[in-house]
Amino acid sequence: MRQLGNIATDEDTLTSSVSTVKSAFAFAKRFARSSPLGAASAAFLIAMVLVAVFAVWIAPYDPLKISAAHFVAPPEFARPLGSDHVGRDVLSRVIIGMRTSLYVAFVAVAISKVIGVSWGILSGYLGGKFDLISQRFLDVLMSFPGVILALLLLAAMGAGLYTVIIAIAATGIASTTRVIRSVSITVREMPYVEAAQAIGASPLRIMVFHVAPQCFAPLMVVASISLGGAIFAEAALSFLGLGVPPPNPSLGNMLGGVSRYVFKPPWWLVIYPGIAITLAILAFNLLGDALRDFLDPRLRGKLD
Repeated sequence: MRQLGNIATDEDTLTSSVSTVKSAFAFAKRFARSSPLGAASAAFLIAMVLVAVFAVWIAPYDPLKISAAHFVAPPEFARPLGSDHVGRDVLSRVIIGMRTSLYVAFVAVAISKVIGVSWGILSGYLGGKFDLISQRFLDVLMSFPGVILALLLLAAMGAGLYTVIIAIAATGIASTTRVIRSVSITVREMPYVEAAQAIGASPLRIMVFHVAPQCFAPLMVVASISLGGAIFAEAALSFLGLGVPPPNPSLGNMLGGVSRYVFKPPWWLVIYPGIAITLAILAFNLLGDALRDFLDPRLRGKLD
């Protein structure tokens, strides 16, 4: 009997896994049909993430290795993107720098969204003095431009990989909190929330099981757009010399390091890191716009 029970459990698990995979494929198919440009952006970002994950094996050279024979060498067959001012391969540095920039962006956005979602749900659902005080604090936080606030934090904490992550995460909390708060205020007036209150469900249970799931769709949109902003912020901070410290490559400090050595650097030292930053930000923004339209129930009929 125990063996039969285990077999039944395994079959249920397998059926559930197959159903999940089919649902994911159906979601991807509908999304690709409704927004081909958004699907192309998602495919490009998946490829970029895969390149970043396997960057150590994909990069043709050691990004930190100095070669005296290739000082400021233009693109050639062996080094298709050329070499920098100390003979390091630009293609290898772009690949590794992409991994660094994406790591900073994903971790910073994850931290900011966890804090912002929690804060927004609490502020929107509880309301009252907590909402009033927290919103005034957010007003002060949003009065600083994002890059200026990050510069202030980095000046206080010092440059470094994880201080850059903290600085970028801090700049994204306020906007996420405002968006999730507006969703929570709408959801708390829904009949099923009032029904949960009537049967004696605790506020924590209502926020976790009834309010938080309704914030998932706007969170996906905000997070996808915020990833592009985080990549730009990391590039700006590294360009100013307060981001990821050299010699570790990132897309931002590749641009900043070149500009500090010569006033007019060779074109291949500027164009290729700049193209990588532009394509990453553009893809995240296009994906965010496509997700916003796809997840909006008012546009679902038109898109289908």
